[in-house]
Formats: sequence, C-alpha cells, structure tokens
Amino acid sequence: MPPALRALVVDDHPLFRYGLAAALGAANDLELVGEAAGGTAAVELAARLHPDVVVMDLNMPDLGGVEATRRIVAHDPTVRVLVLTMFDDDDSVFAAMRAGALGYLLKAARPQQIVRAVRAVAEGEAIFSPGIAVRLLAYFGAPAKSEVEAFPELTVREREVLRLMADGRGNAVIARILVLSPKTVRNHVSNILRKLHVADRAQAVSRAKRAGLGDESGQVGTPGP
Repeated sequence: MPPALRALVVDDHPLFRYGLAAALGAANDLELVGEAAGGTAAVELAARLHPDVVVMDLNMPDLGGVEATRRIVAHDPTVRVLVLTMFDDDDSVFAAMRAGALGYLLKAARPQQIVRAVRAVAEGEAIFSPGIAVRLLAYFGAPAKSEVEAFPELTVREREVLRLMADGRGNAVIARILVLSPKTVRNHVSNILRKLHVADRAQAVSRAKRAGLGDESGQVGTPGP
C-alpha cells in the first residue's frame, strides 16, 4: 500500500480549519501533518514538515496566501499548493497561479470535492472550480488582441459579457457561465450599451458580430435561454 499523502491545512478561521482538517483526516489515503492559522506559520511548517500538498487560504492577517505560496514553492518545488478560498475574481486566480499554486477551489466546494482535489494536485494535475475553469478557457482560447483593438473602451469582463451576448446568451446564462450575480451582469450590459453608444442589446450584438465576436450562426439580438 502506498504511503498516505501528507497534507498541511492553512486557514485563519478556526471552525473552517477544523472542518477541513476533519474531512482530510477521514480519508484513508491522506494524513494531516499540520495546521496553520496564517501564512508565516504555513511557510515555516511547510519547510519543517515537507507536506505533499498545502491547502491554502488567500486572505490571512499576517502573510497572505499568494505570498506564502510563492515562498513555499520557491523553497521546495515538489510541494503542491491547492488554494481554497472565497475569492473567485480573475486577479486572485492569476496571482495564485503565478505564485505556483496548482489548484484553485472555492470554499463552497463539498468536502468530497476538496479531498479529490488534494489527491489530484498531489499527482500534478491542475484543478479549478468549474466556473473558474470556464473563465480560464475563455480567457486563453479567445482572440483577445483583436477584441481589445475592436473595443478598447470595454473592460476585460465587459468584453467577456459582450462575447456571450453575441453568442445569443441571455443574462441568466451569462451569470451562470461567468459565476456572477444577475444584477452584476445587468450592470455590465448597461455599461456596454453606454460605452458603445448604442440604444439597445440588439445594436450591441450587431456591432460585436461585425467585430468578429460570437458565433456566426447565432441570431443577432437573440437573448438565448
């Protein structure tokens, strides 16, 4: 039988840390080797305990999870870091990835999902929450350069919303794809109409399609399901 995977849990909330530690400790193939309430302690424990995986929160009072991840991976590149946080914004995701994190899950994930993610990250797999994975694929798979040139007045998020509008997606579907609230999507749509100086959604979609965004087979102005 292979040795158990050694996990270190880092989170400044005692109750959440306790529940996470219990979930990991209950798995037969995982061994909880330590807990830390902050980034500084996490760096010290990782250097001393040599865990296989560090489950890392981002927002902590002393040393943030991004910097703690950077220091841990720089000291020992064999240690895998799985970020487990409440933050799903693009800046946090990319900062964690640049620091060396191999996985990024939200705290809304079920305990079984977290345990599976720990195993996968230990094997060198990149693991992301579904909504974040969709956004990463859209980010890396889209012809961003031409879109920025076409609509430089829009933010990155507004261009994502406009691209989905051009695909015929309605606000509710866009909210699910981008893991946003319906109100936030409505605000983005209003900003898009204002910045593009168009009267309605159909005109915005028409401009987007002329710029090469969206599915050519889609219907201009069709809100989708």
